[in-house]
Amino acid sequence: MRFSIIVDSCCDLTPEMRADATFRSIPLTIRVGGKDYIDDQNLDTSLLIYAMDQSTGASSSSCPAPGDYLEAFRQAEGDIYVVTLSALLSGSHNSAWQAKQLFLEEQPERHVHVFNSCSASAGEVLLAQKIYALANSGVPFSQVAAQAERSIAEMNTLFVLENLDNLKKNGRLTKVQAMLTGALRIKLIMGSTPEGEICKRGQALSVKQALAKLVDIMAADERHKGKPLYIAQCLCPERAELLWELAQKSCQFSGVVITATRGLSSYYANSGGVIVAY
Repeated sequence: MRFSIIVDSCCDLTPEMRADATFRSIPLTIRVGGKDYIDDQNLDTSLLIYAMDQSTGASSSSCPAPGDYLEAFRQAEGDIYVVTLSALLSGSHNSAWQAKQLFLEEQPERHVHVFNSCSASAGEVLLAQKIYALANSGVPFSQVAAQAERSIAEMNTLFVLENLDNLKKNGRLTKVQAMLTGALRIKLIMGSTPEGEICKRGQALSVKQALAKLVDIMAADERHKGKPLYIAQCLCPERAELLWELAQKSCQFSGVVITATRGLSSYYANSGGVIVAY
Protein backbone atom coordinates (compact mmCIF):
# COMPACT_ATOMS: atom_id res chain seq x y z
CA MET A 1 0.00 0.00 0.00
CA ARG A 2 1.30 3.44 -0.91
CA PHE A 3 1.80 6.03 1.79
CA SER A 4 3.52 9.38 2.35
CA ILE A 5 5.11 10.86 5.47
CA ILE A 6 5.15 14.65 5.61
CA VAL A 7 7.17 16.36 8.33
CA ASP A 8 8.00 19.93 9.24
CA SER A 9 11.64 20.92 8.97
CA CYS A 10 12.24 20.62 12.71
CA CYS A 11 12.27 16.87 12.01
CA ASP A 12 15.98 16.24 11.39
CA LEU A 13 15.66 13.46 8.83
CA THR A 14 18.65 11.20 8.29
CA PRO A 15 20.33 11.25 4.84
CA GLU A 16 18.64 7.93 4.04
CA MET A 17 15.22 9.31 4.92
CA ARG A 18 15.82 12.47 2.88
CA ALA A 19 16.74 10.32 -0.13
CA ASP A 20 13.50 8.31 0.20
CA ALA A 21 10.60 9.84 -1.78
CA THR A 22 8.21 8.61 0.94
CA PHE A 23 9.32 11.55 3.09
CA ARG A 24 8.75 15.23 2.40
CA SER A 25 9.84 18.11 4.62
CA ILE A 26 7.87 21.37 4.83
CA PRO A 27 10.20 24.25 5.74
CA LEU A 28 9.82 26.72 8.55
CA THR A 29 11.40 30.16 8.20
CA ILE A 30 13.99 31.65 10.54
CA ARG A 31 14.55 35.41 10.69
CA VAL A 32 17.91 36.63 11.96
CA GLY A 33 19.28 40.16 11.64
CA GLY A 34 16.51 41.19 9.26
CA LYS A 35 17.14 38.28 6.89
CA ASP A 36 14.90 35.27 6.28
CA TYR A 37 16.42 31.80 6.15
CA ILE A 38 14.22 29.12 4.58
CA ASP A 39 14.81 25.82 6.36
CA ASP A 40 15.09 23.62 3.28
CA GLN A 41 17.79 21.47 1.70
CA ASN A 42 19.64 24.58 0.47
CA LEU A 43 20.16 26.09 3.92
CA ASP A 44 23.76 26.15 5.17
CA THR A 45 23.38 25.52 8.90
CA SER A 46 26.83 26.85 9.74
CA LEU A 47 26.02 30.18 8.02
CA LEU A 48 22.76 30.42 9.97
CA ILE A 49 24.56 29.89 13.28
CA TYR A 50 27.22 32.44 12.30
CA ALA A 51 24.46 34.98 11.60
CA MET A 52 22.88 34.18 14.97
CA ASP A 53 26.20 34.70 16.75
CA GLN A 54 26.69 38.06 15.05
CA SER A 55 23.17 39.30 15.75
CA THR A 56 22.56 41.15 19.03
CA GLY A 57 18.80 41.43 18.73
CA ALA A 58 16.05 38.86 19.10
CA SER A 59 15.46 36.57 16.16
CA SER A 60 12.32 34.63 15.34
CA SER A 61 10.90 31.67 13.48
CA SER A 62 7.64 31.23 11.60
CA CYS A 63 5.74 28.05 10.86
CA PRO A 64 4.53 26.86 7.46
CA ALA A 65 1.19 28.23 6.30
CA PRO A 66 -1.75 25.83 5.88
CA GLY A 67 -1.35 26.29 2.14
CA ASP A 68 2.17 24.84 2.28
CA TYR A 69 0.85 21.66 3.83
CA LEU A 70 -2.18 21.57 1.53
CA GLU A 71 0.00 21.64 -1.56
CA ALA A 72 2.10 18.78 -0.14
CA PHE A 73 -1.06 16.76 0.55
CA ARG A 74 -2.21 17.25 -3.04
CA GLN A 75 1.08 15.87 -4.32
CA ALA A 76 1.28 12.99 -1.87
CA GLU A 77 0.51 9.38 -2.79
CA GLY A 78 -1.65 7.01 -0.76
CA ASP A 79 -2.27 7.40 2.95
CA ILE A 80 -0.78 10.56 4.43
CA TYR A 81 0.91 10.76 7.83
CA VAL A 82 2.02 14.17 9.09
CA VAL A 83 4.55 14.74 11.90
CA THR A 84 4.91 18.20 13.45
CA LEU A 85 6.90 19.59 16.34
CA SER A 86 5.13 20.15 19.63
CA ALA A 87 1.92 22.17 19.27
CA LEU A 88 2.96 24.07 22.42
CA LEU A 89 6.14 25.29 20.74
CA SER A 90 4.96 26.16 17.22
CA GLY A 91 1.91 26.78 15.06
CA SER A 92 3.11 24.13 12.61
CA HIS A 93 0.69 21.53 14.01
CA ASN A 94 -2.27 23.88 13.72
CA SER A 95 -1.36 24.71 10.12
CA ALA A 96 -1.17 21.02 9.24
CA TRP A 97 -4.51 20.35 10.94
CA GLN A 98 -6.19 23.18 9.02
CA ALA A 99 -4.73 21.88 5.78
CA LYS A 100 -6.10 18.41 6.55
CA GLN A 101 -9.65 19.78 6.83
CA LEU A 102 -9.34 21.62 3.51
CA PHE A 103 -7.81 18.61 1.78
CA LEU A 104 -10.51 16.20 2.97
CA GLU A 105 -13.16 18.56 1.64
CA GLU A 106 -11.50 18.17 -1.77
CA GLN A 107 -10.75 14.45 -1.49
CA PRO A 108 -12.94 12.92 1.25
CA GLU A 109 -11.89 9.37 0.33
CA ARG A 110 -8.26 9.99 1.34
CA HIS A 111 -6.72 9.17 4.71
CA VAL A 112 -4.73 11.83 6.60
CA HIS A 113 -3.48 11.72 10.20
CA VAL A 114 -1.68 14.68 11.78
CA PHE A 115 0.55 13.80 14.73
CA ASN A 116 1.51 16.30 17.41
CA SER A 117 4.88 14.78 18.32
CA CYS A 118 4.94 16.67 21.67
CA SER A 119 8.65 16.80 20.87
CA ALA A 120 11.03 18.13 18.23
CA SER A 121 14.15 17.20 16.28
CA ALA A 122 15.22 13.66 17.26
CA GLY A 123 11.76 12.96 18.68
CA GLU A 124 10.15 13.73 15.35
CA VAL A 125 12.65 11.49 13.57
CA LEU A 126 11.83 8.65 15.97
CA LEU A 127 8.11 9.08 15.30
CA ALA A 128 8.55 9.32 11.51
CA GLN A 129 10.65 6.15 11.50
CA LYS A 130 8.03 4.35 13.64
CA ILE A 131 5.30 5.31 11.18
CA TYR A 132 7.41 4.19 8.24
CA ALA A 133 8.14 0.79 9.79
CA LEU A 134 4.47 0.17 10.55
CA ALA A 135 3.06 1.36 7.23
CA ASN A 136 5.78 -0.33 5.20
CA SER A 137 4.94 -3.66 6.84
CA GLY A 138 1.34 -3.40 5.67
CA VAL A 139 -0.34 -2.32 8.90
CA PRO A 140 -3.69 -0.64 8.08
CA PHE A 141 -3.94 3.15 8.31
CA SER A 142 -6.05 3.27 11.49
CA GLN A 143 -3.72 0.90 13.30
CA VAL A 144 -0.61 2.82 12.21
CA ALA A 145 -2.19 6.00 13.58
CA ALA A 146 -3.16 4.36 16.88
CA GLN A 147 0.19 2.65 17.46
CA ALA A 148 2.18 5.76 16.55
CA GLU A 149 0.04 7.88 18.90
CA ARG A 150 0.85 5.44 21.71
CA SER A 151 4.55 5.78 20.94
CA ILE A 152 4.27 9.55 21.43
CA ALA A 153 2.90 8.99 24.93
CA GLU A 154 5.80 6.62 25.70
CA MET A 155 8.56 8.76 24.17
CA ASN A 156 11.06 10.79 26.17
CA THR A 157 13.08 13.72 24.79
CA LEU A 158 16.15 15.24 26.47
CA PHE A 159 18.77 17.74 25.39
CA VAL A 160 21.97 19.45 26.47
CA LEU A 161 23.01 22.76 24.91
CA GLU A 162 26.44 24.35 24.85
CA ASN A 163 24.97 27.78 24.27
CA LEU A 164 21.65 28.92 25.74
CA ASP A 165 21.69 32.43 24.25
CA ASN A 166 18.95 31.83 21.71
CA LEU A 167 16.64 30.15 24.23
CA LYS A 168 17.14 33.18 26.48
CA LYS A 169 16.53 35.70 23.68
CA ASN A 170 13.28 34.01 22.71
CA GLY A 171 11.86 33.47 26.18
CA ARG A 172 12.27 29.67 26.28
CA LEU A 173 13.98 29.89 29.70
CA THR A 174 12.52 31.44 32.83
CA LYS A 175 14.13 34.65 34.10
CA VAL A 176 15.72 32.74 36.98
CA GLN A 177 17.17 30.07 34.67
CA ALA A 178 18.50 32.74 32.32
CA MET A 179 20.18 34.62 35.19
CA LEU A 180 21.76 31.50 36.69
CA THR A 181 23.02 30.01 33.45
CA GLY A 182 24.43 33.34 32.33
CA ALA A 183 26.18 34.18 35.59
CA LEU A 184 27.50 30.72 36.48
CA ARG A 185 27.88 29.24 32.97
CA ILE A 186 25.75 26.31 34.08
CA LYS A 187 24.88 23.66 31.50
CA LEU A 188 21.25 22.63 31.77
CA ILE A 189 19.87 19.18 31.04
CA MET A 190 16.47 19.92 29.56
CA GLY A 191 13.58 17.73 28.53
CA SER A 192 9.97 17.80 27.44
CA THR A 193 6.83 17.29 29.47
CA PRO A 194 4.25 14.74 28.23
CA GLU A 195 2.35 17.72 26.78
CA GLY A 196 5.39 18.95 24.84
CA GLU A 197 6.63 21.87 26.93
CA ILE A 198 10.31 22.41 27.73
CA CYS A 199 11.31 21.59 31.30
CA LYS A 200 14.53 21.40 33.31
CA ARG A 201 15.81 17.93 34.25
CA GLY A 202 19.17 18.77 35.80
CA GLN A 203 22.31 20.91 35.58
CA ALA A 204 26.08 20.58 35.49
CA LEU A 205 29.20 22.73 35.33
CA SER A 206 30.46 21.31 32.03
CA VAL A 207 29.01 19.75 28.91
CA LYS A 208 30.77 16.44 29.63
CA GLN A 209 29.20 16.30 33.10
CA ALA A 210 25.82 17.24 31.60
CA LEU A 211 26.04 14.41 29.06
CA ALA A 212 26.90 11.97 31.85
CA LYS A 213 23.88 13.15 33.86
CA LEU A 214 21.70 12.84 30.77
CA VAL A 215 22.79 9.21 30.43
CA ASP A 216 22.00 8.64 34.12
CA ILE A 217 18.47 9.93 33.52
CA MET A 218 18.02 7.57 30.57
CA ALA A 219 19.48 4.59 32.45
CA ALA A 220 17.00 5.12 35.31
CA ASP A 221 14.08 5.17 32.87
CA GLU A 222 12.79 1.64 32.23
CA ARG A 223 11.14 2.81 29.00
CA HIS A 224 14.46 2.91 27.16
CA LYS A 225 15.20 -0.82 27.32
CA GLY A 226 15.22 -2.55 23.96
CA LYS A 227 14.52 0.65 22.02
CA PRO A 228 16.80 2.51 19.60
CA LEU A 229 18.28 5.81 20.75
CA TYR A 230 17.90 8.76 18.38
CA ILE A 231 20.52 11.52 18.64
CA ALA A 232 20.52 14.82 16.75
CA GLN A 233 23.71 16.89 16.95
CA CYS A 234 24.39 20.48 15.94
CA LEU A 235 27.87 20.71 14.41
CA CYS A 236 29.30 18.34 17.04
CA PRO A 237 29.34 14.75 15.74
CA GLU A 238 32.08 13.81 18.20
CA ARG A 239 29.82 14.82 21.10
CA ALA A 240 27.03 12.59 19.78
CA GLU A 241 29.49 9.69 19.55
CA LEU A 242 30.65 10.32 23.12
CA LEU A 243 27.06 10.31 24.31
CA TRP A 244 26.46 6.97 22.58
CA GLU A 245 29.63 5.51 24.12
CA LEU A 246 28.44 6.56 27.59
CA ALA A 247 24.95 5.22 26.94
CA GLN A 248 26.24 1.79 25.93
CA LYS A 249 27.91 1.39 29.32
CA SER A 250 24.81 1.87 31.46
CA CYS A 251 21.76 1.65 29.18
CA GLN A 252 20.13 -1.15 27.23
CA PHE A 253 19.29 0.50 23.93
CA SER A 254 18.94 -1.77 20.88
CA GLY A 255 20.95 0.59 18.68
CA VAL A 256 21.47 4.21 17.72
CA VAL A 257 20.48 6.60 14.94
CA ILE A 258 22.62 9.75 14.76
CA THR A 259 21.60 12.64 12.55
CA ALA A 260 22.55 16.29 12.07
CA THR A 261 20.23 19.15 13.00
CA ARG A 262 18.78 21.23 10.20
CA GLY A 263 17.85 24.89 10.42
CA LEU A 264 15.16 25.14 13.07
CA SER A 265 16.70 22.63 15.46
CA SER A 266 20.07 24.36 15.01
CA TYR A 267 18.38 27.71 15.67
CA TYR A 268 17.43 26.55 19.17
CA ALA A 269 20.20 24.02 19.90
CA ASN A 270 23.01 26.23 18.60
CA SER A 271 26.51 24.89 17.91
CA GLY A 272 27.35 22.04 20.28
CA GLY A 273 23.76 21.12 21.13
CA VAL A 274 22.71 17.49 21.43
CA ILE A 275 19.10 16.27 21.44
CA VAL A 276 18.08 12.67 22.21
CA ALA A 277 14.81 10.77 22.00
CA TYR A 278 13.82 7.19 22.76
